Amino acid sequence: MTSPPVIQVRALRKIYRMGTERVHALAGVDLRVNQNEFVAIMGASGSGKSTLMNIIGCLDKPTSGTYELSGRPTHQMGALELARVRSEEVGFVFQTFELLPRATALKNVQLPLLYSKKRWWRAHRSAKHALDTVGLLDRIHHKPSQMSGGQRQRVAVARALVNYPSLLLADEPTGNLDSKTSGEILTLFRDLHESGQTIVMVTHEEDIAGHADRIVRMRDGRIESDYPTDVDPIHRIWLEQAATAATSRAATTITGPEPLEV
Repeated sequence: MTSPPVIQVRALRKIYRMGTERVHALAGVDLRVNQNEFVAIMGASGSGKSTLMNIIGCLDKPTSGTYELSGRPTHQMGALELARVRSEEVGFVFQTFELLPRATALKNVQLPLLYSKKRWWRAHRSAKHALDTVGLLDRIHHKPSQMSGGQRQRVAVARALVNYPSLLLADEPTGNLDSKTSGEILTLFRDLHESGQTIVMVTHEEDIAGHADRIVRMRDGRIESDYPTDVDPIHRIWLEQAATAATSRAATTITGPEPLEV
């Protein structure tokens, strides 16, 4: 028997009221993400990607439509049940890390387990295992101020993984990192994906989205396109332009600038 998809969204709509106006943040979204997929969601500001992320993460509920997480109808759940699903089924990674500044890496990673009826009793062991997974076992007693940005984001990833979630949801996970550290975090994501983790990553950067296996593009509250990354037409154009720019820079470096005429 085939297992249900991790994410199954049908005809999803979200309407916000702003005074007398109605803002259609989502205008009928259908999306399916299967187990062990790595999906990037892209879109300009106001496209609806953040609203979709909030609903996928059970931080908000749709106005209409359905959302099933691992076969469970979250659109029918109350606040308490949604909170439990957030705690046990979804791991969050944020751009700003969201770590407790006075707590050690170990205590930051343990935090989600304190709200889990299933796993609180093995919080210490599970947190150490999660930190080992992201390569930070030697930093368990360090506080965020004693770590680099990349290390802090690794702690955030460990915290997201500690409950063995069905879904890892990352919102601009490299937004506060330099290019080298961003590459290290994305390599970690690829390793997690290869080990079986389902990942949905929200980003506005083409190079970051290129690490996913599939790119979903949103516009005006709808899904505009949904392609495997290697055949996504916009991403292929971006790759061609990036390659041309790199060749141009290399040629300039080798030949040097043209001499000025006197």
